[in-house]
Amino acid sequence: MRILLFSGKGGVGKTSLAAATGLHLARLGKRTLVMSIDPAHSLADAFDLPGALFHDRTAEPLAMGDRLAIQEDNIQREIRTHWSEISAYVSGLLRTTGLGDVEASELAILPGMEELSAMMYVNLYRRERTYDVIILDCAPTAESMRFVSMPTTLEWYMKHIFPFQRTLLKAVRPVANRVAPFELPPDRYFGNVQSLFAKLEGVDALLSDPKVTSVRLVTNPEKMVLRETQRAFTYFSVHGLVVDQVIVNRVLPPEVRDSYFAEWRRSQERALEEIEEYFAPVPVRRVPLFRDEVLGKARLEVLAAALYADDEDPSEVTAVRRPFVFVNKNGRREVRLHLPFAEKSEINLFKKGDELVVEIGSVRRHVGLPTSMASLVPARAHLEEGTLVVELKEAEP
Repeated sequence: MRILLFSGKGGVGKTSLAAATGLHLARLGKRTLVMSIDPAHSLADAFDLPGALFHDRTAEPLAMGDRLAIQEDNIQREIRTHWSEISAYVSGLLRTTGLGDVEASELAILPGMEELSAMMYVNLYRRERTYDVIILDCAPTAESMRFVSMPTTLEWYMKHIFPFQRTLLKAVRPVANRVAPFELPPDRYFGNVQSLFAKLEGVDALLSDPKVTSVRLVTNPEKMVLRETQRAFTYFSVHGLVVDQVIVNRVLPPEVRDSYFAEWRRSQERALEEIEEYFAPVPVRRVPLFRDEVLGKARLEVLAAALYADDEDPSEVTAVRRPFVFVNKNGRREVRLHLPFAEKSEINLFKKGDELVVEIGSVRRHVGLPTSMASLVPARAHLEEGTLVVELKEAEP
């Protein structure tokens, strides 16, 4: 099974591109699911489904033709199915503060519930081999980072905190409940947490396996959007995921010659040059701005035709190695770049803002540094069997 994550800044067109990719894969004979993991779902809107109840219809996989289904999580339904004990306790706790039933129920939807529910479905479909490809239409960048980091965080909690917390509360609950202004969570609350974790087992390995999961970053040729795309590229690398493609959406087509768009065209050309330079060697695709809104299956098929060649398989594994990795080993922080054909004499590097810039002959590579390394400067560098190792240190006052 293959998993493709479509991520990027809100409003760049992730949903339309994910849906178009799903249509193309289904046409090639792949059993495909496009799943929205954005709390503000718009996947059903992209297919222009009629009726006010389409969201309820897509809470389970909804067939959109041969070999293609779409799904949007309905968090209230998921709470009733998977989070009943946790939600009941949190709601009861909130009601003790004076909140009404409706307000307490709404606030009991804790951050991360949507992402965890989506992960459970992905794991279920993987175990049952329901689909050949699952396309995840992600929330905007920050929430996407939470999605990919959550399995590791939850595993750490379950190993180091959960057993101690459950045992401690089991011992003090009878006494504490007599004097505390609210009841401590019952043991079935912890049983619910443990059951949920069991349903997520293995999903972290699934997301970090480049032969299974790839990230497709969607951006627009605009400076402000590009900056967030660069940060997303860095943080997906930090979390161990491979970005194998950058898709630049809504590029002005050549036939647009109106003087009104002249400055827009110049601005886009500058942004496109920066995109090609920054993300190399990751392939960059360009998708034109269409004359009308991409809405409904027929228009999504037109978008798919602009995005992919007729017999091209978007689910093929095209990259299994990240172009760079960050290492913190024994207090020594390093950036490691895969440069298989570089010679030491042709390499030059320097720091520019929060980026490490590496020049190899006439080619320049930009590496956005995570927050923990952004204030550091290059100390020394050397080649190790085709890998450039750059050691970073604190800047001297």
